Amino acid sequence: MEIGERIKYLRQANGLTQEELADRCELTKGFISQLEHEMTSPSIATLTSILEALGVTLAGFFRSTDAGERVVFDSEDYATRVDDNLGSSTCWLVPNAQKNMMEPILLTLQPGGSSFNDNPHKGEEFGLVLSGSVTLRIGDRKEEIKEGESFYFEASVPHELVNNGKEEARVVWVSSPPSF
Repeated sequence: MEIGERIKYLRQANGLTQEELADRCELTKGFISQLEHEMTSPSIATLTSILEALGVTLAGFFRSTDAGERVVFDSEDYATRVDDNLGSSTCWLVPNAQKNMMEPILLTLQPGGSSFNDNPHKGEEFGLVLSGSVTLRIGDRKEEIKEGESFYFEASVPHELVNNGKEEARVVWVSSPPSF
């Protein structure tokens, strides 16, 4: 994987624009764009600054295995975006999953929190409620899902998860193809 491609993924996973990342690192938007398009390379100091802004260590950024493509990931590899407006946080569990056939996330919903309302798209959605309970809204339909229960549906109608409970809810959610 190229450095610029990985930085772009982490930036998008953190919900940042190129300009926002540049501002946090005291760089220009043009430099971030060139970096993401593999037109320039950062110094170690600049790369460290960018990774700090993205919440990733230098070691975590370059961690890989000698035996080919990585198949095991840990918290150093995850990218998390907190959305205070929705009362949720999204944690991407597999780096660069948008290039894969499916994209798993860990969605944490505070009481009253929700996922974004996803528009209809091709593909399928699967989820497993790890803790708490959520309401799945698929089109006009509402399904209550408790801890230990799962859901599966075709994503051809608007859909979202809402935590109407009094406790935090955690859901592993997998979209195929990637849509998060």
